[in-house]
Amino acid sequence: MRILYVVPYTPNLIRVRPFNLIRHLAQRGHQIILLTLYQSEAEQAEARGLEAYCHQVIALPLSRWRSLWNCLATVPRKEPLQTAYCWQPALSRQLQEMVWGPSGRSPFDIIHIEHLRGVRYGLHLQANQNGFGSHPPIVWDSVDCISHLFRQAAAGSQNQWGRWMTRFDVERTERFESQLLHRFSQVLVTSPLDKKAFLSLSSNSGQDASISVLPNGVDLAYFQPDATMRREEATLVVSGKMSYHANITMTLHLMQNIMPHVWAKCPDVKLQIVGKDPSRDIQAFNEHPNVTVTGTVADIRPYLQRATVAVAPITYGAGIQNKVLEAMACATPVVTSPQAVSALTAVPDRDLLVADDAETFAQTILYLLENPNRREAIGTAGRAYIETQHNWANVAGQLEEVYLGIISNSPSKLEKGRAKVMFNHNR
Repeated sequence: MRILYVVPYTPNLIRVRPFNLIRHLAQRGHQIILLTLYQSEAEQAEARGLEAYCHQVIALPLSRWRSLWNCLATVPRKEPLQTAYCWQPALSRQLQEMVWGPSGRSPFDIIHIEHLRGVRYGLHLQANQNGFGSHPPIVWDSVDCISHLFRQAAAGSQNQWGRWMTRFDVERTERFESQLLHRFSQVLVTSPLDKKAFLSLSSNSGQDASISVLPNGVDLAYFQPDATMRREEATLVVSGKMSYHANITMTLHLMQNIMPHVWAKCPDVKLQIVGKDPSRDIQAFNEHPNVTVTGTVADIRPYLQRATVAVAPITYGAGIQNKVLEAMACATPVVTSPQAVSALTAVPDRDLLVADDAETFAQTILYLLENPNRREAIGTAGRAYIETQHNWANVAGQLEEVYLGIISNSPSKLEKGRAKVMFNHNR
């Protein structure tokens, strides 16, 4: 298949979903043309690196001033700020020129657009056909139900700015998301909970068929145990982008409510907070003698591979938590909260441990620190679970089936036949 893939931010090792789906779709023989945006020289270089997998990469700049202006201009229109943040008119023009071209006939079998930040490009393409023939089917990968996430953040975020912003945008986002299920050939989300949240926004129960769950995966060759690396004694790791409101709230909860119980019983336990752009609240934890706040690291794997236990006391969130999957892939035993496990098929007490309240969470950490055999068993089972359920190669195969199902129902018989021929040849 010839796939036009539109991502409103540069796919990379942090934005793992588009990065890995693009790589694995290319490995399956499909031709990927990527349209994306970058906000720094580092992201521009990362976009160029994707030329190794893509037939063509078009990356345009998006300044932070442009994003700010986009959001300010959107406020009077009562649309979600998320839909405006990554709007770049030059990318929209490029998309339209590529889809229809001088002949008005699209060279693509399918268009894939990611996230609420990218959905405006799809809507703009639909609204500006200008007499051209029908565009190829559009798959919108919402990733998460953003209004579901915002409802939780508005009530539970300990980051004041994040709480204010989500409260401001939540009703706008709910209204907007409720209108999107019928606009595209297929909508994708990462978990059944996000699908349920989306469907709750619509009164049309028949829209169930238009939304599919496509889970996140893990690069199993990249995230794996390292036999040459020894586990450090009594060392916990918590990871994630530490400027993100849900991760800030998670880490504050860990430090304020859980670690005091741990240190009361075992004062030598060390905690490593690993992730880029820590907020000032997170940076302040560096003053604790047992805590290290790393900020941006070149490679997160050594921290996961050396830790005794990975912790993720998530208080709210949406979709699948990559931090949990990556730790499990490194055979690091994980203690997390029910909110993280609800999106997985992992078996608690076998693949990972689950604890709800702060005291139980602390007791579970202490239990693992005192039982090396149990740690090893859970780490091994966690790795096995990731290998079977969250292999990116398998996830890309599921996405391929979604594409083929859409194309088989496309009104263009010629394009349907061409896609099937290409698919059979590539297999």
